[in-house]
Amino acid sequence: MRILRTPEDRFANLPGFPHTPQYVDLGDVRMAYVDEGPRTASPVLLLHGEPTWGYLYRKMIPPLVASGHRVVVPDLVGFGRSDKPASINDYSYAQHVEWVTNWIAALDLRDITVFCQDWGSLIGLRIAAEQPDRFARIVVGNGFLPTAHRPPPAAFRAWRAFARWSPVFPIGRIVDIGTVTKLTAAERAAYDAPFPTSRHKAGARAFPRLVPITEHDVAIPANRAAWAELGEWRKPFLTLFGSKDPILGHADKALQAHVPGAQGQPHDRLNAGHFLQEDHGPELARRMDEFIRATS
Repeated sequence: MRILRTPEDRFANLPGFPHTPQYVDLGDVRMAYVDEGPRTASPVLLLHGEPTWGYLYRKMIPPLVASGHRVVVPDLVGFGRSDKPASINDYSYAQHVEWVTNWIAALDLRDITVFCQDWGSLIGLRIAAEQPDRFARIVVGNGFLPTAHRPPPAAFRAWRAFARWSPVFPIGRIVDIGTVTKLTAAERAAYDAPFPTSRHKAGARAFPRLVPITEHDVAIPANRAAWAELGEWRKPFLTLFGSKDPILGHADKALQAHVPGAQGQPHDRLNAGHFLQEDHGPELARRMDEFIRATS
């Protein structure tokens, strides 16, 4: 496996993101993360998706820390400051789950409140279902756990084709398209920072094709087992979705109907796009803090 590592100077002067990275070695790859707030507090784990990195949570980290929480934000392998296998074939759903599972074990995170969005939910919901003793509550924002029980929307198929075949893959512009509040040029550049060459984008290119959409996909048995476990999940479970997302904007209803712990929670849809952390970061942080306090 050939590993690429983004030069650190690419991350100089990131607007709104002064946090010092830490690292965990996971065998062949090094995983980066931000860890802010008191280490004695229970961790709030923020999992990003495609094609972003921990920078997506820059508007949520400060208010959560100010409320007394420990906030832990990893960069998935292939993204941010984490190592980037250079071949698309080096990435699989199972491998991503293993990387994050091993990272959680390395930090020995327990009593976790997880906020997971996009691929962060494909990974986070799997891990929470497989290791429920580590998790206290779940918040999902514009995410889901695919089980191939229903076909994906046409918008996802178009996105999947674009990620695979487009000669250019402009990360910052993609994020900007998925928001209601438009990004500045400096913010778009921050999303582009981890990817100095097209080779660094292998993980970002891989993610859409790794979403299991047919029952023959190798990830489906594990996902269906995790979905069954979530059907027994009675710990607090909250959905906060951006309503302007053409792919996942209405996936919250299926989660609310399936997960027992979702009953009676203050679910909401916000005037936001797919990347609702950009549109309503401080509001999401406030609602998470209220949710944690109300269910502790």
